Amino acid sequence: MGTVVVGYVPKPEGEAALNKAVDEARLRGSKLVVVNSQRGGSDFDADASTQAEREMAAVRRTLDAAGVPYDIRQLVRGFEPAEDLISIAEANDAELIVIGLRRRSPVGKLILGSNAQRVLLDAHCPVLAVKAD
Repeated sequence: MGTVVVGYVPKPEGEAALNKAVDEARLRGSKLVVVNSQRGGSDFDADASTQAEREMAAVRRTLDAAGVPYDIRQLVRGFEPAEDLISIAEANDAELIVIGLRRRSPVGKLILGSNAQRVLLDAHCPVLAVKAD
């Protein structure tokens, strides 16, 4: 069984990536690994931790309803999200990484987000980038 890895953030682009990753996992008959990476530090206090747990519980409910085998990796270790996503994809020998992109202004389009750019350039497997509706 192959593996599809998705970077998840509780925003429209994260939801779009999760939905597409579920579709891809079904299509490929693969396991889905959801990666939620927090930088941590002083901004990640007890309230932020509780909120993150609530958000990931909602993801679990969505995945249970979707019926795909999955694993959720919630990381708070000070690394960049791109580092966490790439390392988990490599450790799981992923066949695909799915990331969400947010809409940008015309000027913002000149510069792709640094995490998205790093994943696109450094991943060992194909990367599917999706936009939120």
